[in-house]
Amino acid sequence: MRGYEYDRERRGRVEGGGARAGARVDVGLRQEQKRREIYARVIDYMPYGHSDDTRPIYRKKPLVQAVGEDQFILMELSPKRDKFPALYDRIYIGEGEREVIDHVTRRLIYKELSPTAKVELPYIIEMIVKENEERFITAFNEAKPITTRLHTLDLLPGIGKKLMWAVVEERKKKKFTGFEDLSKRVKGLHHPEKILAKRIEEEIADENVKYKLFT
Repeated sequence: MRGYEYDRERRGRVEGGGARAGARVDVGLRQEQKRREIYARVIDYMPYGHSDDTRPIYRKKPLVQAVGEDQFILMELSPKRDKFPALYDRIYIGEGEREVIDHVTRRLIYKELSPTAKVELPYIIEMIVKENEERFITAFNEAKPITTRLHTLDLLPGIGKKLMWAVVEERKKKKFTGFEDLSKRVKGLHHPEKILAKRIEEEIADENVKYKLFT
């Protein structure tokens, strides 16, 4: 019975040969039409720029490292004069007038983050997930098979076949309303927000991860 249900659920996604390596898997979270982040969270504020900048202090400019709230893009920002953003601050980086940020300097990759940013990133990702629970519960409510042998839920840390099937069967009865509802109804699935945050961190840290769910 499960094999039939699995096949019915995946229909239309794998008939053309399955998802290709490196493909972005749509679980209803990514918004492809958005080309840029609107809000970001501060993961480090460097009042004198990069630590390896050997120029005199008077020539150095403050920099901010941040992660976008929508697509989790890492970026380097230049704050306005007399603005001192703190860790975890939510800052506007969209078009038009910005209160804190003067301009986006460049996009970053994980290895370019400062030691502080790497430490704070997991906590800030989890904060974003918790504050956007309605958006991220979709990862469990709408997750689909990728191939005949691999389900999107299999990509989440700690979700084996047993838990994957438990989620699939339980959501047929009723969609999960939130993380607490999910944990209560699926035995053994604890702290789903941490599971999602860990997956997002993995996608950010590894540019070559095979499937992208959130980034």
